[in-house]
Amino acid sequence: MKTIQILASLALIGALGACASTEPASRGTTDPAALGVGGVALPAVAPRYAVQSITVRVPETLKVSEANLYFPIADIVWRGDPRGDRHAQVRALFDAGLARGTAAMTSGTPVLVEVEVTRFHALTEKARYSVGGSYAMQFLLTLRNAQTGEIIDGPRAVVADMPATGGERALEEEARGLTPKVVITARLAEVIAAELARPAGSVAPKRLLLGALAPRSE
Repeated sequence: MKTIQILASLALIGALGACASTEPASRGTTDPAALGVGGVALPAVAPRYAVQSITVRVPETLKVSEANLYFPIADIVWRGDPRGDRHAQVRALFDAGLARGTAAMTSGTPVLVEVEVTRFHALTEKARYSVGGSYAMQFLLTLRNAQTGEIIDGPRAVVADMPATGGERALEEEARGLTPKVVITARLAEVIAAELARPAGSVAPKRLLLGALAPRSE
């Protein structure tokens, strides 16, 4: 009888252990395939609009920080260009990413795309070459009918945040050409393409709010 009880207990422990097992720990990674860089195409989306122009505003009221801290208290933190006009540099990043993401949008309702950046918080040197973190990229999106000027969508908040690697992983990625500028441009292209493909007023898929980079198990 005792033998049967012991065997039954062992079987129960084994079943519980199987239920409690989890996937191996994973970390965010900037995989070229996920970013649509290095010759890999971005995910295809059905165009709903013919984009006539894109206007990006980065208000001068957004506070900039050059402090080399893990997390400076500021609206704009950017180290991917030499020190200079950070507002203009962020605007150039958005211009490049949004142009790329809408390049194929030549059919549908003609629209004017207006974007106002509300937050752009990338990594400082201290964070990038140690613990990593995340890129916080948030903006207001407005679409206007190109013929009438009437607003047909927005203004609405869009969150394009994504994980950012750090330490040796960041150095390895930079050696492969995946600099913060390349990664961020690809992310903005993906987000604007998805935003203009979904029906006005619908909720963005959770994956867009969490970032385009799928974790990779190691």
